[in-house]
Amino acid sequence: MKQYDLAILGGGPGGYVAAIRAAQLGLSTAIIDQDKLGGICLNWGCIPTKALLKNAEVLDTIKNAKNFGINIPFYKVDFAKTIKRSRQTSARLSKGIEFLMKKNKITHIIGRGSFIAKNNIEVKNGKKRVR
Repeated sequence: MKQYDLAILGGGPGGYVAAIRAAQLGLSTAIIDQDKLGGICLNWGCIPTKALLKNAEVLDTIKNAKNFGINIPFYKVDFAKTIKRSRQTSARLSKGIEFLMKKNKITHIIGRGSFIAKNNIEVKNGKKRVR
């Protein structure tokens, strides 16, 4: 069983920044998260929502183009591509965090971590348990 100087539960903005700093200070570090690194904001909340808002902004510009002497008689919104762009934006940023983990030699453990003793964390990922 691998041991670390520091294991961080949660890969959101607090967790991954703490992991990077700990690694920079020389600690062997693991970060445990049940999903992609970056947390709710990056993966499901703020960032994908802003990507969708940008699409709406572009649509609004098209609708108001006539005010600038530009006539766009036909346009079609492809909702599947809109959602795909939103997901790709989040995925790209999450991969950037993964790169930072590798660059700083931080182990990313995918699963749900919980304390089972003072200095012992059990990680369940649906297939196996790691202690």
